[in-house]
Amino acid sequence: MSKQSRRREALLYHAKPKPGKIMVVPTKKYATQRDLSLAYSPGVAEPCLEIEKEVNNVYKYTNKGNLVAVVTNGTAVLGLGNIGPEASKPVMEGKALLFKIFADIDVFDIEIGTQNVNEFIETVKNIAPTFGGINLEDIKAPEAFEIEKRLIEELDIPVMHDDQHGTAIISAAALINALDIAKKKIKNVSIVISGAGAAAVSCTRLYKAFGAKSENIVMVDSKGVIRKDREFLTDEKTEFATSRDIVTLEEAMINADVFIGLSIANIVSPEMIKSMGKNPIVFALANPDPEIEYNLAIKTRKDIIMATGRSDHPNQVNNVLGFPYIFRGALDVRATKINEEMKKAAVLALAKLAKEPVPEQVNIAYGETKLIFGRDYIIPKPFDPRLIGTIPIAVAKAAVESGVANESILDWKKYEDELFERMGSDNKIIRLLINRAKINPKRIVFAEADQLDVLKAAQIVYEEGIGIPILLGRRDTILELMRQLEFDTDVEIIDPKSDEHAEKRNYYAEKYWKNRRRKGVTLYSAQKLMRERNYFAAMMVNEGDVDAMISGYSRAYPTVIRPVMETIGKFEGVSKMATTNLMLTKRGPLFISDTSINIDPTAKELANIAQMTNYTMKMFGIKPVIAMISYANFGSSKHPQASKVREAVKILHRISPDTIVDGEIQTDFALNPEMLQKNFPFSKLAGKKVNALIFPNLDSANSNYKLLKELNNVESIGPIMLGMRKPVHILQLGASVEEMVNMAAVAVIDAQQKEKYKKSNK
Repeated sequence: MSKQSRRREALLYHAKPKPGKIMVVPTKKYATQRDLSLAYSPGVAEPCLEIEKEVNNVYKYTNKGNLVAVVTNGTAVLGLGNIGPEASKPVMEGKALLFKIFADIDVFDIEIGTQNVNEFIETVKNIAPTFGGINLEDIKAPEAFEIEKRLIEELDIPVMHDDQHGTAIISAAALINALDIAKKKIKNVSIVISGAGAAAVSCTRLYKAFGAKSENIVMVDSKGVIRKDREFLTDEKTEFATSRDIVTLEEAMINADVFIGLSIANIVSPEMIKSMGKNPIVFALANPDPEIEYNLAIKTRKDIIMATGRSDHPNQVNNVLGFPYIFRGALDVRATKINEEMKKAAVLALAKLAKEPVPEQVNIAYGETKLIFGRDYIIPKPFDPRLIGTIPIAVAKAAVESGVANESILDWKKYEDELFERMGSDNKIIRLLINRAKINPKRIVFAEADQLDVLKAAQIVYEEGIGIPILLGRRDTILELMRQLEFDTDVEIIDPKSDEHAEKRNYYAEKYWKNRRRKGVTLYSAQKLMRERNYFAAMMVNEGDVDAMISGYSRAYPTVIRPVMETIGKFEGVSKMATTNLMLTKRGPLFISDTSINIDPTAKELANIAQMTNYTMKMFGIKPVIAMISYANFGSSKHPQASKVREAVKILHRISPDTIVDGEIQTDFALNPEMLQKNFPFSKLAGKKVNALIFPNLDSANSNYKLLKELNNVESIGPIMLGMRKPVHILQLGASVEEMVNMAAVAVIDAQQKEKYKKSNK
């Protein structure tokens, strides 16, 4: 993506459809006068009086217990410097977004208009009664140290400066594991720290808390090695000054075991890496450009254990692995502070998690056959769903054991379940899909690229590296729209009607005619059909000229699917194709099938649809729990519509006994675990969370998915084609740009899977 395009997209993202990235959403009913009289006057007086009697009741009657303030004065914004409070607000809103999507914590961002330490502290103290915790952000050193220290001492809620402690916690976990692999003890290793800001100081202090020795640590700033004989050192720099007779970073690196970079890009040379000890550990954490480029470092030393702050290399030290979960645990036991014991507990929990078997969902998301603890995997991935159920528990337990918790947790297993439930509304699956697609992008033909929204989607797919778009449509229209969008890259444009592509059109017509000539197709009619974009695009996929196809934005579903079915056809062993929609609901991802093709499937066809849905869910890294839906429950009706669902379940239990599937069952029982367990404890679904619904006909499936989408504002990915021989995905008429981008990611993943299947069956 060009700098200009990135700037345009970033500004548009923040400005539309509403300015900013966060908003306040009511959590109680407010439809009637009775609701409003309870929410405000006169009903609101009752909780006010209860809190007046006992101040801790504020946690019972308000959102204080799940509300964090992200506070800054904008004096040290990452990569931008001292830009002031107003200019820092987009960053703070972004931090608020991360708190919410990773740990379900609500946030108010607070930008304070002062650089005076005392004024800043007094402001935070005065607003503290509103919040359950304070996250200090982007405050320059050395003021940041005093601000955090005093607020921790003077407030009775958790306070943490994430710029200091976030990087320290994540890098410490990575360091513990790296030392394990290198077979070295932290008390013996020589450590070089490049940088002397808030993060560097906090990292070094935490390493010492885990056993690193002061005499083995050298800290380097912009003036060179921080030595005891240097004048005008701050208290923090004095703490880490060395008595060794060295001056430069180059000298410090000789025989060093560990390098921690928290400074600027490209200050470490290959020669410095070569001078380090055996199995050197190098954490080059300057962002976006590290102290030494990853590929250069691993090329220089085969025995290196390398980490960066970047997502496109192994071992990303990312603060999002820490702060959301640390505050989650602290809030849930109403901790008065985040102490050293809690930080160390987070470190050890992260380090331990990296050594445990990785869920298939994570392997799939990162395009790995199997992530295993080792040089390229020393820290969990940010998309690992286990983080929410691991780090907060460790932090909460440490708070209780160290005496800073105002509440204990009696049932830790129940707490773990509650943590996972919190994330049911999170749309991490979209990030997983797009991340996985970007690992191995495929060629996607957009059959309606002369439509503005389709071209916007293709532009995002190209600029984000999700896939390689091929644009089909009227060339002059596409070029004009590209000019308007500043989509100024050299992508392939094909107009099926133009003379320029006559040879390819005739080739496709000949191939199509040979396949369909005994079904009433003449060569002339085949040549005519190849002027139509969906026939042309389908033949591109069929002949391997592209890897996948996206269409359907501007045409009715039946008119788009017909060319695809005639041209490409079904996957081997599939009797009928179908579709499923992935609904991103508050309770988690929910697949609904068949939403677009089969009007009234037979019992055998329903079983086939369930099997294809099962396969697709596994492709996404989701373990299927499938309910076969009916208006009746388990034999309560003898009507043919209920009977066919019952028969489909019998077929599935016979041919696929390991699949978790049952029915016939009503939708509410399928989606309500308590109702299901109470009334039908014999069911295969009892005690499990259903994540797929197979409906008995097209009417019910299509209506339900659209009802969910429109009434509950549930995001939908689909319809995803099931049983197609090659990757083709047909949009709903008028799909949004976002929906098209998501479907493009699905198409790429589908192509990746089919390529993998083809190779394994050669």
